[in-house]
Amino acid sequence: MTGTAWAALFFLGAYHGINPGMGWLFAVARGMQQHATKAVARALVPITLGHALSIGVVVALAGLIQIVLPMGYVRVVVAFALISLGVFRILRRKHFAWGGMQVGFRDLTIWSFLMASAHGAGLMVLPIVLHAASANATPAGHEHHMEMAAGGVTGWTGLCATAIHTLGYLSVTGLVAVLVYRKFGLSLLRQGWFNLDLVWAAALIVTGCLALIA
Repeated sequence: MTGTAWAALFFLGAYHGINPGMGWLFAVARGMQQHATKAVARALVPITLGHALSIGVVVALAGLIQIVLPMGYVRVVVAFALISLGVFRILRRKHFAWGGMQVGFRDLTIWSFLMASAHGAGLMVLPIVLHAASANATPAGHEHHMEMAAGGVTGWTGLCATAIHTLGYLSVTGLVAVLVYRKFGLSLLRQGWFNLDLVWAAALIVTGCLALIA
């Protein structure tokens, strides 16, 4: 995988991290509830884990699908899934709601997993990972090509892609959570925050179209 691909994965994670609907808003709320910065940090651990699991599950499923379907078909499926999810999010911009703030490690992990999955985080990563797996596969026979591509997605490439993306996510969501809790407060959302969900929906559609073209 090239340096550009790694950078793209990191910045996708960073974009997820800056979106309040993807975790840091919940972490700030926990900090305000317990009146401690440590509560913010503790909440970020399961939130980040849930996000990473969502990415990893999608990447692993893509690798398994590639065993049955050719790479070109997988790209088309991913592209249409991205476009469909983007359109759906524009038409219905709602989030998973959780019952209350008194939740434990497992509850936060599940919540983060569902949020990342609902936002299509794993699908957004897939075009980059699939491209890297395809580039690493050798042309020495269709069967060997498929084994190399699937191994690239579910093996080392998939693990590294998930780790780099998660690092970008944690770096930004942690920074934003601490800054909002210690400096700005939740009034920042009312005064100057724009609709990141709408931007993300548009990004999903654009990425899906680019995946089809590529």
